[in-house]
Amino acid sequence: MDGTVIRIFRSVAGLTLVGLLSVAAAPRALAPASGGLWQVALSAKGAPETSLGVADPILLAQWEHRSARCTRTILSDQGSKAVISYTCADGGFGRSEMTLLTPRTMRVATQGISAGGPFNYVIHARRVGNCPIR
Repeated sequence: MDGTVIRIFRSVAGLTLVGLLSVAAAPRALAPASGGLWQVALSAKGAPETSLGVADPILLAQWEHRSARCTRTILSDQGSKAVISYTCADGGFGRSEMTLLTPRTMRVATQGISAGGPFNYVIHARRVGNCPIR
């Protein structure tokens, strides 16, 4: 094989390994939940909602940094709760405690640093269906 083919093979193998590691790193506490269209609000009692399609509910842990590239580490995974720490390429970071209430509802208490300042709040997320096809 020439050098280009070997580099391509290594890149594909590396991406496959990263994908497998990401799948293996999903917290058991969130296993009953699935990706799809989630409505997220700062209150469970009728606050304005934001809808977001996510492939994996663990992405809700980085709600403050939802459009950033971040790496996640599972700090705790017991029962229906998972604690996730994450750091983002833009310098932001956070820590979220995710509580699965039902396979379609979850509470996420999150805090960290975003755009140079602190954040600390709770979101309520509800799965409402599949993500729309674009």
